[in-house]
Amino acid sequence: MPCRARRAGYLSGMTQRSETRVLYNDDCPVCSFEINHYAAYAQKEGLPIRFDDLNGPDRAAWGIDEDKAARRLYVMRDGQVHSGIPAFLELWREMPRYRWLARVIGFPGVRHMAGFGYDHLLAPLIYRWHLRRRARRVSQSR
Repeated sequence: MPCRARRAGYLSGMTQRSETRVLYNDDCPVCSFEINHYAAYAQKEGLPIRFDDLNGPDRAAWGIDEDKAARRLYVMRDGQVHSGIPAFLELWREMPRYRWLARVIGFPGVRHMAGFGYDHLLAPLIYRWHLRRRARRVSQSR
C-alpha cells in the first residue's frame, strides 16, 4: 500500500530544476505528519520533489538499509545524499514557503546547534520510539 506522501506521486512541474528526493519513515507518526505536510505543499506548488517511504520498494534505489534510513531524514539533490539538518536545509531551500527557515537554520552557529539537537536528541528519541512501536507490533502478531 503506498504511503500518503508517495500518493502525491512524482510531483510534476519539473522545468529546469532537477528532482529532489526525500527518504522518510511513513510508519513514524512524527515523520509522516511533517513530511506529508511538505508533500501536500510541494504538490500544490508543482515542485519537483519526490517522497519515498523507507518501508517501500523505493528505498533500494537509495542504497541505505532500513535501520539506517529509520534513524534520520535523507534528501537527495543533484545526485548527492544529505542527512539530518543538511537534508532539511536542502528540502526547505526547494520550497518557497520554507526558504526563510533554511536561511535562518543555515547560519553557522544556528546550524551547529540545530545539528547537535537533531543528531543527539531528536533523531535518537524518534528512532527509539520507532523501535518500540516495531517491537510492539512483532509481539502483538505472535
